[in-house]
Amino acid sequence: MYFEKEVELIDKYPIVVDLWKYLQQCSPKDILSLPKLKGGDNLDNFNLSKEEKLLMGFMVQQGVNAPRKTVSKVFGNGNMAHLIERDKQRIADNLYKIKHWKIKLGEYTEFDNTDACYFIDPPYQYGGEYYHSSVNNSHIDFTKLAKWCKSRNGQVVVCENDKADWMDFKYLSDLSGSKNRTKEVIWYKEN
Repeated sequence: MYFEKEVELIDKYPIVVDLWKYLQQCSPKDILSLPKLKGGDNLDNFNLSKEEKLLMGFMVQQGVNAPRKTVSKVFGNGNMAHLIERDKQRIADNLYKIKHWKIKLGEYTEFDNTDACYFIDPPYQYGGEYYHSSVNNSHIDFTKLAKWCKSRNGQVVVCENDKADWMDFKYLSDLSGSKNRTKEVIWYKEN
């Protein structure tokens, strides 16, 4: 929805930036020709580029903060190999939507305050600690982030889980992670 609009993605995590830039260069055939994996397979046993390993590394274990090497045997009630194939198809079908994105390594404070739609999905206050440590041992000043989010010109959507208390979040949905069920919440501001 609205993928044809101008999109600027800024992330502090170099792996995320590298992965999005790789996907921009891929064709659907590139994604669909990635190896079929089964539970227990190790990505080091396949002839993959660094970028292909990044992509597959996030797919082999769902909901992780960094790429992994070994395919989970089961995820929730589903077969992981089946989920990887489903995800490869979904990615291949949607590559055209990101070809025009501007992708940059940086911090949220680098966005100009233009009239736009801001989708803000930071490492979560509680539950995102592992992600924080993987990005230069950074710690988020959630008070500063809340002030920044509220100051944006335009529509703003901020994602979190229900344990967060740095904004007045409202319930959105229940999610099942690899270890826990969580309640996803959002803070929303109209134009």
